[in-house]
Amino acid sequence: MLAAGALLHASSASAISLTAAYEAALQNDPIFQSALQDKAAGLEYKTIGRSTLLPQVSASYANSRNRADVTEPNILGNFVTSHPVYHSTGTNLSLRQALFSMDAWARYKQGIAQTQYSEAQFVLHGQELILRLVGAYTDALFTEDHLRLAIAQRDTYLEQKKVNDQLFAKGEGTKTDMLETQARLDLAEAQVLEAQDNRETARAQLATVVGSDVTGLDELKPDFRVLPLPEGGFDELKKTALAVNPDLVSQTYAIAAAKEEVNKSRAGHTPRVDFVAGYSRSNSETITTRQQDSVNRTIGIQINIPIYQGGYVSAVSRQAVAALEKSKDDLQARTDKVTVELRKQYAAVVSGASRIAALEKAVVSGKLLLQATEQSIKGGVRINLDLLNAQQQLYVSQRDLSQAKYTYLLSLARLRAAAGTLGPDDVRDIGRYFQ
Repeated sequence: MLAAGALLHASSASAISLTAAYEAALQNDPIFQSALQDKAAGLEYKTIGRSTLLPQVSASYANSRNRADVTEPNILGNFVTSHPVYHSTGTNLSLRQALFSMDAWARYKQGIAQTQYSEAQFVLHGQELILRLVGAYTDALFTEDHLRLAIAQRDTYLEQKKVNDQLFAKGEGTKTDMLETQARLDLAEAQVLEAQDNRETARAQLATVVGSDVTGLDELKPDFRVLPLPEGGFDELKKTALAVNPDLVSQTYAIAAAKEEVNKSRAGHTPRVDFVAGYSRSNSETITTRQQDSVNRTIGIQINIPIYQGGYVSAVSRQAVAALEKSKDDLQARTDKVTVELRKQYAAVVSGASRIAALEKAVVSGKLLLQATEQSIKGGVRINLDLLNAQQQLYVSQRDLSQAKYTYLLSLARLRAAAGTLGPDDVRDIGRYFQ
């Protein structure tokens, strides 16, 4: 953690790695910190549910000053009124332990399901953090590459303009060549400015995740290699996703909690049996027991049988059943969504690998075309516009190749997230692509 913090506050000459950014994000990302608090709150559901099965003990104490009006006959047969003032005290200790309670048992099981739901949701939030981090990191890197390429293109046009000016001064060039190059140069200048703005925006976005300003990033290693797809292909990934995807797992726990809500609602029609015990001690509890101490000890079984509550129990039971069916439908909807996302990212990884290979060839071909065009211009076969077009084509190929690599890495992370296996190890695997 300290290393991540040191990297974040280093000079602009240093760079923060993806793994260091991840460690910093775990500590500073506000969305993930919110998820931590949600998990902490969710863990208490189990304790709350269990409390209904444990003894309930309560105690009370009272101390009061009383003034009474007492009218009674005297020895002569006349009624006289007195106003005695006295203190009364009372101490009470009671214990209640459920022996049979469908409501308490349903609350206990529901608490367990709700805690498991919170834990699964936290895993989901952890995966979302990784996706946001990898997305922000690769976006920032792409804007770096884009800016570098835009500057290189501008400098190339600037050199070409100098050549055109020299040729025109010697009477060997044309005004058209100069205007064509100048137009490309002006456009390149605008693209550099736009790329600079995009870089600052991307860095700011990454800073919101890691919690501090980002002054430098690792770069992609030159030997970029695509990873082999998992054995079994899409079908195996789908099987894994249905078993461990945290979004689906959390919804199964939501269904379990909804089932217990049905049982809890229907428990309103069932009797409850409690073991009860009590101890009470009082002094001058009433006007007739002034200056008397009394002690009462009780122990026994209490049975409560609900008879009629105005239709309340039936109504809440129907509500609970409807909520349960909705939870089941939500699970199917989420399953379909995960399957579609899995297929989408699987296709993106496959096509991304092919796109990278094609663009690598395009960059090589673009460089050869640029060299050939330069030679052809010297031989009088090609003109200045052909050179400008070749330069533009090479720039576009290099830019697209850079974007394809980052898109591939992000698609790889999204594929593992859809399969439900994305974790810290995957951050380190992706981090190995950078230096």
